[in-house]
Amino acid sequence: MPSLKPTLFESVLRVVLRIVGLSHTRFHAWSLEPPCVLADRPSCPRSSPQQLTLDEINVIRDMVTSDEYRHVPTGILARLAWRLGKVFAAPTTWRRLVRFHRWRRPRQRIHPAKPKVGIRASRVNEIWHIDTTLIRLLDGSRIYLQAVIDNFSRRILAWRVSAAFAPELTAALLNAAAALKPSGVPTVMTDGGVENFNSAVDVLAGSGLLKRVLAQTEIQFSNSMIESWWRVLKHQWLYLNTLDTLATVQKLVAFYVDQHNTHLPHAAFHGQTPDEMYFGTGGDVPKQLAAAKVAAQQARLTANRAVRCQSCSELVPLSP
Repeated sequence: MPSLKPTLFESVLRVVLRIVGLSHTRFHAWSLEPPCVLADRPSCPRSSPQQLTLDEINVIRDMVTSDEYRHVPTGILARLAWRLGKVFAAPTTWRRLVRFHRWRRPRQRIHPAKPKVGIRASRVNEIWHIDTTLIRLLDGSRIYLQAVIDNFSRRILAWRVSAAFAPELTAALLNAAAALKPSGVPTVMTDGGVENFNSAVDVLAGSGLLKRVLAQTEIQFSNSMIESWWRVLKHQWLYLNTLDTLATVQKLVAFYVDQHNTHLPHAAFHGQTPDEMYFGTGGDVPKQLAAAKVAAQQARLTANRAVRCQSCSELVPLSP
């Protein structure tokens, strides 16, 4: 009677297969399986008879890349092929084949291109942006932050934090911004919310103090300048602090507005702050920074050339 004790080779083989995560059955199937010479198939059809045939794959390719079915999502297209009696394959199989063969569905969007550069003013108080954003406190309650920004200088002209959503506050905020006595009649870009289209704002617009336009409706540009500032304010400052009360948010916003207006240079203004652009007091800043940059580069060269290490000291200059 032959011994049932496994040989040393089989013991080592089982340990190796367990390490690589390969089953004993699969190993022997691969070792006994003759190499398949079909270059267009991932595995031999005889050893994997459940795989799709080449004709079925071609049908899937034709349906995926056909203009006739470009409106049909891939998962629904697989089920449609069932109803049509063409191919019976799971939607996951269709998606796997699309990824593997890199088939491109004829679904390129044809849509008017959005402007790459937003609306730009040529002087201060020519275009304003006003918007309202929502901030949640730790207890889940909501407060509302509203602000007006000048397009030309990026200066925050007026802002308000309130516990309730009060549409009439927009008119008071615009009046606060207008208290800076702007020259001319500014165009105020708004979104289509009730806070911007109400009787109080209608009276203000009818008085000739400002002109109100609806972004992306009366004008092709969006209100993205103030929305971009919301994003920076929240993620670069507010969300780094504990937002527990309305008073805390007011204090934090007041600090950041002061920093934004008076201390932080804007990339579009060659080092000038929004206040300097708005009041016209920073005309010499770009020249001063350019001169300081040249001086700093020269000082850097001088300092680096004065440093001597052991390798530099051993270098002997060539004779002229």
